[in-house]
Formats: sequence, structure tokens, C-alpha cells
Amino acid sequence: MTFWQSICHCMRHYADFSGRARRSEYWWFALFLLLGALAAAQLGKTPRNLFLLACALPALAVACRRLHDTGRSGWWQLVGMLPVVGLPALLLLLSLPGKREDTGWAR
Repeated sequence: MTFWQSICHCMRHYADFSGRARRSEYWWFALFLLLGALAAAQLGKTPRNLFLLACALPALAVACRRLHDTGRSGWWQLVGMLPVVGLPALLLLLSLPGKREDTGWAR
């Protein structure tokens, strides 16, 4: 999946928490969030915060679908809230390869 395909797909399915997301879809969208936040920050804190607020639901949804692809529930995102080890552990889970076999999650 390319950069633009990923952004379009994530924005089209902004509230779809079912199904799966490939690694490329998730990481291209993460790059979009980073670049968008940096660009909006050049205009000030308010535009940056508005951009991040507008992208919060799509970011949660694509992370949930990415975790489904690794055979985990989307609730594993809560691991990121743990002090010190949470964020690295969540990033590791999001980086794992997807499972080919059916894990019970709808496509």
C-alpha cells in the first residue's frame, strides 16, 4: 500500500474498528500524522491540536485493525498507557507481522 492509498483508506474507514490493517497501511498513516502535526505546528499550537484531534479517531481505528492483523484485540492499545514500558511494548506489538491464518476477526 502506498502513502496516499493508506491515507485515503484510513480516512474512508475512519471509524471502522473491525477488519485488519497491514503494516504498511498503519506505518504510512503514522508518518502522515507525524508530518501533518509538524506542518500544523508551524502555524501554532491550535492548528496542531485541531489536526491531531481530527485524526484521533482514524488513528485509533487503524491501530485497532493493525492489532487485529497480529491476532490481538484492539484493547491492547491500552498497554501504551503503562508508564515507561507501555509505549515501546505497544510499538513492538504494532510492528509484528500479520498472521495469515484466520484469527476470528472479520475482514
